[in-house]
Amino acid sequence: MAIRPILIAGDPRLSTPASPVTEFDAELASFIDDLFETNTAAHGAGLAANQVGDPRAVFVYDLVDHGVHHRGHIVNPVLETSELPETMPDPDDDLEGCLSVPGEWFPTGRADWAKVTGVDMHGAPVTVEGTGYLARCLQHETDHLAGRLYLTRLIGRNHRAARRMIRDRDWTRPGNSWLPDGSGRRPR
Repeated sequence: MAIRPILIAGDPRLSTPASPVTEFDAELASFIDDLFETNTAAHGAGLAANQVGDPRAVFVYDLVDHGVHHRGHIVNPVLETSELPETMPDPDDDLEGCLSVPGEWFPTGRADWAKVTGVDMHGAPVTVEGTGYLARCLQHETDHLAGRLYLTRLIGRNHRAARRMIRDRDWTRPGNSWLPDGSGRRPR
C-alpha cells in the first residue's frame, strides 16, 4: 500500500470524467487499498481515483454519520438522489470540504438522500444508500468521477469567494498536488 499525492483544483485531470473499470484484478484491489490509505492519511471522508491522477471510475469512503461507521468502495458508480435544494445552503449545516481544495470549506447544497449502485473490486454488485453526511459524501465522490469539483455547485457569494480563493492561491495551473503525512494538516 502507498499514500499517493492528491491533485489540487486547477489540474485538468479533476475535470475529466472517469473511465469505466473493465479489469477486475489484483492491481485494482491494490489501487483501492492505496485510495483507503491516502484517504486515511489525509483525514478525508472519501477519495475518488481521479483525485490521485487515475482515470478509473472508483471511489472509497470512510466516515462516521450519526454514530454509525460507513466504510467501503464503489466501482463504476451510478448515483440516484432525492430532489436538490433550490435555496442558499445553510452556512453552518451545509459546509463541505474537499481533499482537492485543501483547507477550504464552503456551504454546498446537496440532496438529503442518495443511493449509489455499482460493483466492488471483484465485480460483485454493491448498493450504498444513506442520508446526512453519508449522502453528501456519495454525491461528492460521484461528482468527482463525473469531472466536477464541489466548487462548481456553489452559488451566489460562495461561488464568488471560491473563484477568488482559486485565483489567490494560484490554483489555476496543472500539476499542483499535496502528499498527506497523516498529521491531518492540509496545505494552505
